[in-house]
Amino acid sequence: MDITAFLHWLKDTMACTGQTTKNRIIRFQKQGDYRRFLQEWSEAATNFPALKPVKQMRIIRAISCQLPVEATLSGFSGGVWIENDRRITVHHTAVKTMPLEKGIPWGVQQIKAPLAWSITTGHRIKIGVIDTGVDFSHPDLRQSLSRGINLLNRSMLPHDDNGHGTHIAGTIAAANQVHGMIGIAPRAQILPVKAFDHNGSAFVSDIILGIDWCVRNRVHIINMSFGMKTRSKALLNAITNAYNAGVIVVASSGNDGKRRSVDYPARYPQTISVGATNKLRRIAPFSNRGTFIDIYAPGDKIFSAWLRGKYHEMSGTSMATSHVSGAIALLLAHKPGLSPAEIKAILKKSYLPLRSTKAPRYTGELDVMKMLGAAER
Repeated sequence: MDITAFLHWLKDTMACTGQTTKNRIIRFQKQGDYRRFLQEWSEAATNFPALKPVKQMRIIRAISCQLPVEATLSGFSGGVWIENDRRITVHHTAVKTMPLEKGIPWGVQQIKAPLAWSITTGHRIKIGVIDTGVDFSHPDLRQSLSRGINLLNRSMLPHDDNGHGTHIAGTIAAANQVHGMIGIAPRAQILPVKAFDHNGSAFVSDIILGIDWCVRNRVHIINMSFGMKTRSKALLNAITNAYNAGVIVVASSGNDGKRRSVDYPARYPQTISVGATNKLRRIAPFSNRGTFIDIYAPGDKIFSAWLRGKYHEMSGTSMATSHVSGAIALLLAHKPGLSPAEIKAILKKSYLPLRSTKAPRYTGELDVMKMLGAAER
């Protein structure tokens, strides 16, 4: 592929003014072409400021940038692919401010996490939470957080300006049982990756950058409490590369109450897809369900940490996903080195059947003690 010609095309196309533009992802077929492009691009960007907004996604040999809607890559067919850089949103429904509830949250109790704490607390397991950031000042999270990264503003910490990411982090690894709340894996480490804005919205390219960062920083688990209706080859490629690197990707199925469909990326087989249950151990009415679901976990009226040291009750498959990520952290601390495929198999053979005559028989609700037992066999 003629990289110089492609770079000239990109420079001229990005410099076009007065045209409607949208975010695009351009993937290179060959590693050598991508390497040459990055080298030439870094030199050209100093002379042509229009090229500077290009984002590199090394994990999938791609870039993202804004291009005119009419732009096509017909002159470079075979060497590069292009797809729209779609918007993706966090998964939750109702939000309700709550006073601090003393004791262990019901979801943490329901999956039997406290019974496992004499065996494992998730010590040294790193969980990348790709979300809206986290409240670094929350007293229940201080012991559980590392610096992470802010993909929307690299010069700042990934501070949460929405609340969703803080809620997820609290369920996974809050560690303040005496004065606050406790999560499922209180000695696990959260690496917050801020890819979502204050509205809980992100571009697929930012998710891919987050996955790339997690893989390079050797996280064990990535929590993905978000989704979209359309398939993205670029996102699948990034998740497949993470999976092949041994990273467990846990994804929420979506809140549309659908019986035969789940959102992407939970629909990809390289993820562990999660549906939500309620206190009665039934599938929550809002939860997507069906054969694409690998495991169910508590997701209805979940109490957890919130901004400015507060607490909120939230519902959604997002909340269920954080229970599963925490449980896998307990498992990995106890049995290091399990592959993503082995962990999925353990979850699928250790679930508790759901309460309902119509409940599916091929999956059920997360049970930490049964999960740990299945890992021994």
